[in-house]
Amino acid sequence: MQYLHTMVRVSNIDESLDFYCGKLGMVEIRRHEHEKGRFTLIFLAARDDVERGKSDKAPLLELTYNWDAEVYTGGRNFGHLAFRVDDIYATCQSLMDAGVVINRPPRDGNMAFIKSPDGISIELLQKGDALAVAEPWASMPNTGSW
Repeated sequence: MQYLHTMVRVSNIDESLDFYCGKLGMVEIRRHEHEKGRFTLIFLAARDDVERGKSDKAPLLELTYNWDAEVYTGGRNFGHLAFRVDDIYATCQSLMDAGVVINRPPRDGNMAFIKSPDGISIELLQKGDALAVAEPWASMPNTGSW
């Protein structure tokens, strides 16, 4: 397993970049505008991790800006931790066998969500290309929130 990023939702891109980059010294590595989903993702690396961040070898901070105004309560502004795994299906099966609820199953062979005992969302992403869609995952419903 490889730690990828931590996601936080932000309400103002300029203020957030001023804080994280201008004051903390982080560096913007990449940005994705998702017009259909109406959000922007901005990935930042710590100054000493910039080169590793560009090559996808350093953990990043993902700032998520939703274009439609939203008031974040109850920790919703903190999104999730993300880990890359070698085999999404084997990882999820192992977690289920250990009593962990798969809140968002890997129906697409690529992504799943679980929660920590304290309710922190954890995203699991398949290393490389998505695996072929397979049962029981393909028809497994979401459980709770993620």
